[in-house]
Amino acid sequence: MVPAVGPKVPLVNLGDGTALLTDQYELTMLQAALRSGTAGRRAVFEVFARSLPAGRRYGVVAGIGRLLDAIEAFRFEDAELEFLTANGIVDEPTARWLEKYRFTGNVWGYPEGECYFPESPILMVEGTFGEAVLLETVALSILNHDCAIASAASRMVQAAQGRPIIEMGSRRTHERAAVAAARAAYIAGFTTTSNLEAGRLYGVPTAGTSAHSFTLLHDSERHAFEAQLAALGGGTTLLVDTYDVERAVRAAVELAGPTLGAVRIDSGDLGVVARRVREQLDSLGAHGTRIVVTGDLDEYGIAALAAAPVDGYGVGTSLVTGSGAPTASLVYKLVARADGPEEDAPMRPVAKRSTGKPSRGGRKTAVRRVDGHGVAYAETVFTTEPTTGPRDRVLQVPLVRDGEVVGSEALGDARERHARAVAELPPTALQLSKGEPAVPTEFVNGGPRR
Repeated sequence: MVPAVGPKVPLVNLGDGTALLTDQYELTMLQAALRSGTAGRRAVFEVFARSLPAGRRYGVVAGIGRLLDAIEAFRFEDAELEFLTANGIVDEPTARWLEKYRFTGNVWGYPEGECYFPESPILMVEGTFGEAVLLETVALSILNHDCAIASAASRMVQAAQGRPIIEMGSRRTHERAAVAAARAAYIAGFTTTSNLEAGRLYGVPTAGTSAHSFTLLHDSERHAFEAQLAALGGGTTLLVDTYDVERAVRAAVELAGPTLGAVRIDSGDLGVVARRVREQLDSLGAHGTRIVVTGDLDEYGIAALAAAPVDGYGVGTSLVTGSGAPTASLVYKLVARADGPEEDAPMRPVAKRSTGKPSRGGRKTAVRRVDGHGVAYAETVFTTEPTTGPRDRVLQVPLVRDGEVVGSEALGDARERHARAVAELPPTALQLSKGEPAVPTEFVNGGPRR
């Protein structure tokens, strides 16, 4: 059962807003477009990845909720405007335009937890060029990070085969990235996080007991265990590899009794040690005491422990670094623009022709094709009105309508969506060996690649 998520809390403490979480060239483009009279042209931007990290079979959408919070907070207040003008970054006419900035356009996107593939149009931003181009950097910084974390976390969850995983990477990344990583990991199926701010802001369940320093603080390991049991009760998890594992396990059961909640192993050959500990626990009558393992685990390490008597995992560094792919390599590209400033001016598809970095023009709609067995077999992208079968579904949903956020949802909904999305993928998607994307992306009425 997914824990209830409390009322929406603002993103994080970002001072006056999110407007300066951007690159300077967004503002210089705006200034030049204002000068040329093109800033008011309607435009459509698309977020997509040209490819997945090498060998990955699917990606996971995460960060949409954080992005919606960032759009709501995207305001140029006095402090931001003073910085921009004092440093000559924008001129006075541009500053006056920014002072009134509010995003009034529309955003559609894949909802959080959904899977994506190369060239999936996971976000579409429509508005005037001026208001939409300013969202590029903040959108990419949030989505590139969160999608990378969620994609790695999903692989770990699949490797765990139903065993719970604790997210514990806060000490291995930026303090704010740690909060976002915990949120993304929970969407992808992690059970809990050690990060309390993620619990406060997003309702992610939290967990944690003690580190080696707590054992070292006391005159003996037994004294440390006694103190922890007195404070936290017999259901706690005792760390048993500070000194001698066998002696620690014996002391733990003697002190807590056979109903001790769990023991944690953080070093050594985890599979071998876990088997020895399981045998010892069973011999002492502690058949229900769980074994949790930690220590530089990734999806491959978790998979290697599939046959070991392990009941749960803790993952830190590999999770918060995307397990070797710390960015999702998403890009934010203009795919359509109006021929003139008039509201009814016809829209024209536009696309890059750059070698190695092409794009496809036109506003797009993506459809997940599902066969009679409930297995996805294609991602079909339309630049015209889509056609769908009885089992197919349109992937993009409204997120912002006329400047108002309409796509906020409980984190538990995204978590449940991801479980459904992964269950829909073909079996090859869950393999950890390198391979092609599990679902091909096909374009309809999109014209040739340019």
